[in-house]
Amino acid sequence: MKMSVTTIYCTTLLSMASATVIFTGCTRSSVPTHVEEEGKENLGELAVQNLQRAVDLVDLTIANYFDPTTFEMRRFYNPFTQVKSDERASVWMYTAGIEAVNAVLSGLNQAKEAGESKLYDSHYERYVQLLDDLYANADYYLGTFELVSYTQTKSWSVYAVDRVNQKGQANVTGILNVYDDQMWLIRELLDSYKLTGNSAYLEKAEYLTAYVLDGWDVTRDENGKENGGIPWGPGYTTKHACSNGPLISPLVWLHELYKGKSDKIEHRYIDENDRKTRRTKEVEKQQYYLDYARAVYDWQKSKLLNADGVYTDMMGGCVPNCDLRYEEVDGVRYRANTPLTQAVGQNYTYNSGTMLSGAVDLYRATVEEKYAADGQQLAKNSFRHFAELGKEVPQYYSFETEGFRNWFNGILMRAYHEAVTLDDQAGNYLTVFQRNLDYGFERFNHNGFLPTNLLTGWAGDKEGQGVEGMFMFTYAAQYAILGKHQLTSH
Repeated sequence: MKMSVTTIYCTTLLSMASATVIFTGCTRSSVPTHVEEEGKENLGELAVQNLQRAVDLVDLTIANYFDPTTFEMRRFYNPFTQVKSDERASVWMYTAGIEAVNAVLSGLNQAKEAGESKLYDSHYERYVQLLDDLYANADYYLGTFELVSYTQTKSWSVYAVDRVNQKGQANVTGILNVYDDQMWLIRELLDSYKLTGNSAYLEKAEYLTAYVLDGWDVTRDENGKENGGIPWGPGYTTKHACSNGPLISPLVWLHELYKGKSDKIEHRYIDENDRKTRRTKEVEKQQYYLDYARAVYDWQKSKLLNADGVYTDMMGGCVPNCDLRYEEVDGVRYRANTPLTQAVGQNYTYNSGTMLSGAVDLYRATVEEKYAADGQQLAKNSFRHFAELGKEVPQYYSFETEGFRNWFNGILMRAYHEAVTLDDQAGNYLTVFQRNLDYGFERFNHNGFLPTNLLTGWAGDKEGQGVEGMFMFTYAAQYAILGKHQLTSH
């Protein structure tokens, strides 16, 4: 039986003349979910359109922001002047491309399973190759350095913020690499492994996971409890939501990959009695990764969940200052704890998004109701806090787009997609993103490019540098995720 898009989404219809929300047939919601899709007979058709748009956006971005040989990505491109910026994209911006390709591949798989094989046959294999090319050329951000951490001194090969001209030669010392950049790559590497079965992706993901967990503050407080939290990077003392939350879901995925297996890993920690002796022990990976997922989640919830029910940016208030501190134990130098006394900064959508995804994944892995309750509440709180009805276009919800918020919003949207398993209401929030994407696509699409603000258009971009490449990728990822969601709902 074929049903209209509006009927299937069935939560509300908008009375466009009176701007009154009329609720029909489903649980009452404050979220208008009417999707203005002329001529769409079912969600399957909408899903295919979404996936095609995702493919088109990725292809256009690769063609206009990237060097075809070296895959050097420029940060901006202006589709009106057809000029790229001189500024190169950071590794974080580059990883947004990997995120979009993974999202498309996942959507194509779902389409094939749903009997929509045409897109899969046309694009799947070339996107697997594109994924491989993106990872191979990410090595222009790679470098090696020696780090004194809380438990050891070790040489690591990790990803710098900025790209250099030779693979493996980036400067990654001090503040020139940050833990959150590695975490976003870990997330994508594990997604890529699940999609392709390429074991090199899993190996790299586990290596980078070892690196960022080496940044976990294992020092003990006066009660023998770990201080916990991961600083923004090895050159920082402040501990950010963005350098903790993104790791939770990948840790759960690693737990699930090793569940029922006897693979071991070295756990490094500090003796809880004398609070100074560094110790190691062999533990099973399945438990190690789950324990850390719980610990990171608990640390962020206890430190950064605020009165609005969403997440503050970071723990600051360094005592006595934010300089790196070291201590010597038995003649060996280690990083020491810097007390942090205050949750500071803004509420960004992605910091709530990663915690929502973490709650969903921890609930799936543990079946503990506290994670389900957290996820349901955070989904509601985050939409209430970040989405504003009618701010820019009547009967459309606006999200802030200043700075990097467009990409941040995509992380929250991904979390809503995952949270549907906890609460059907999250599907209503996805419809809001669908409407905004389509509004921008149908009104402001310029030769395939979309503006920074999908509801107000090109005014702020047309005369300047144009649009961020990572925003083009996030639009692609959003379309692909929406397509996948609709195929699973169809």
